[in-house]
Amino acid sequence: MKIGMLGAGTVAQALARHAIRQGHEVVLSNSRGPASLTPLVRELGLLARAGTPAEAAAADLVVLAVGWPRVPEVAASLPRLDGTVVVDATNQFASLPPNPRIADLGDLTGSEYVASLLPGARVVKAFNALFAQYIAADPRHAAGRQVLFLAGDDPDAKRTVERLADSFGFAPVDLGPLREGGRLIQLGGPLSGLHVLKQD
Repeated sequence: MKIGMLGAGTVAQALARHAIRQGHEVVLSNSRGPASLTPLVRELGLLARAGTPAEAAAADLVVLAVGWPRVPEVAASLPRLDGTVVVDATNQFASLPPNPRIADLGDLTGSEYVASLLPGARVVKAFNALFAQYIAADPRHAAGRQVLFLAGDDPDAKRTVERLADSFGFAPVDLGPLREGGRLIQLGGPLSGLHVLKQD
């Protein structure tokens, strides 16, 4: 599978490394242009390349991993993603720590808002509730596998993400639709930042 990364920060890099270890091609993109990613791509190896956000969005599966304030700008720059599975790994930080503030989206969850900006995309909320260093680490532990909570409105899209996460070593747990499940794992939700192991 070809996986496109919208963003090239710590979360995107962690997922890119997992994907490459499983033999997937990865296209990384950022706001500074492909040339700025040359050292990272060289480090990641032959299965990685740099591209524009539009090129990354043309992949089989797309990961949205940019800072929250940039989400509307990135979404507006993309072509329609009809049928594309988009993993929303964002968190709705209006401002970051040490003075964190959660963006006010009214009744919408963060992923419902993201989905509204990406008409036609099949959005799955995942990888947002874990700190990047725990995504990067081996999710297999002596006591079990790191649980990966996810939510989405498209069952087939969720199965795609579940299979991918499982191949990385995570134990996917489907929390239901973007509204109910997404609210549990977004910032302020009871499962945000909760590290759980599934006994195998």
